[in-house]
Amino acid sequence: MLRVAALSKRFGGTQALDDVDLEVAPGEIHALIGPNGSGKSTLIKILAGYHHAEPGAVAELDGEPFDLGQVTASRHDRLRFVHQELGLVGELSAIDNLALSHGFARTALGNIRWAEMEKRTTALVERFGLGIDVRRPLATATPVQRTVVAIAAALQGWEGRRGVLVLDEPTAVLPPGEVARLFDIVREVRDAGAGVLYVSHRMDEIFALADRVTVIRGGRRIATRPVAELTPRTLAELMAGEEMETGHRPAPPSDVAAEPVLEVRDLWAGPLQGVGFDLARGERLGITGLVGSGHEIVPYAVCGAHAGRVSGRLRLPERSERWTEARDADGLGLPLVPADRAGEGVIGDFSVGENLTLPLLDRLRARSGRLRRRRESALAEDWIRRVGVRSAGRGARITTLSGGNQQKVVMARCLAQRPPVLTLCEPTAGVDIATRLQLYDLIERQADEGMGVIVSSSDTQDLLALCTRVLVVRDGRIAREISGRDITESALVHAMEGTE
Repeated sequence: MLRVAALSKRFGGTQALDDVDLEVAPGEIHALIGPNGSGKSTLIKILAGYHHAEPGAVAELDGEPFDLGQVTASRHDRLRFVHQELGLVGELSAIDNLALSHGFARTALGNIRWAEMEKRTTALVERFGLGIDVRRPLATATPVQRTVVAIAAALQGWEGRRGVLVLDEPTAVLPPGEVARLFDIVREVRDAGAGVLYVSHRMDEIFALADRVTVIRGGRRIATRPVAELTPRTLAELMAGEEMETGHRPAPPSDVAAEPVLEVRDLWAGPLQGVGFDLARGERLGITGLVGSGHEIVPYAVCGAHAGRVSGRLRLPERSERWTEARDADGLGLPLVPADRAGEGVIGDFSVGENLTLPLLDRLRARSGRLRRRRESALAEDWIRRVGVRSAGRGARITTLSGGNQQKVVMARCLAQRPPVLTLCEPTAGVDIATRLQLYDLIERQADEGMGVIVSSSDTQDLLALCTRVLVVRDGRIAREISGRDITESALVHAMEGTE
């Protein structure tokens, strides 16, 4: 269905892709996997016509040659994409976003048939059962809801056409229930005779869904194998080029005697209904739940970053005996690693160093008010080294980094503030296995040094590997608390679904 040969791409002195071959058969789910910065996103952007390939590359779609770098109407209809950054306009509704690619339904006089557009859009997104208000701007939607809208836009009018659906990290922020729904839809597309190119860092997804897998590393194709012939360990070794341990490390039991570093009482925000908990010094507290349960709002409310109304009380006992109203939580200065790295975590026009030191500028100024550039540079270099950011230097533009390295910069920015509590949302979304383990080590080190850590995640692997205690939110309330060795994938999923 799709054949690409001798595909190369260079950006200045960087060889992003080097003579890559790839084939996707009709009725096949073909996984594309590799470390951050391996060239996966570049390959997809070339297929989409965003980048031009170097001369000599050959491409065919359903037996017909096409130009890598030129988008035609027929190619657009047979090559559908869900990009990692989604490509949605936050100021527009789901109705408008879907219409951007497939047009509006109009009357004979050219007026838009809004009722028909709403009905059509609702039918597309309801396949995921998320109850999205298709008339509201997507900027007000959750990351999960935006992902669903992007997938729905790509599947418009598909209905068994011969072509290829390209999915780049579609489940990065989806909890287990929504992942299962997505898998069903992907299999429907495959069973209708189309090919699916599926990009993911999650091993369980590759083995649950894919027929074959292609591994690329350093811009080159390393191997293409049937998934049935591989194990998680052999696949990880193909990715990393070395032996790797892929299993999670069991979390130790929570130290219930430790003094609390954060106290939260009667927290109301969105669907949350009076949530309260204590976070102990050195504790790694997980917060999870299904979409809409409210678990994803907790970290934003605690850090004073929730856009809606919020009430409740918070206290940092080591700083003050006084309670702070939740609506004034931003005054506590607790940093947040947000769920939407591109939209909320980095400023694309800024360098690595500028993104890292942004909240520290007051500390870096002289009495005259001028910024101490040498001190800023030294601070940025120190944290780039500490968290292991791979880049061309602190002056490199943040958007030139892979997703995993951008995440390290966001975490470094938070840690450089030396807070008593570090709060993370979906900390490993869109990062490869090696980077995921590096982030785990970094988070564990902070906890070992006495920092309290909150991990809000829909990825059970994160919760298993990191957390000493997990709070499961259901219908706006804490439905269950799981600690130590009792934290298992089965226990987490049953608690989220309410099927204990």
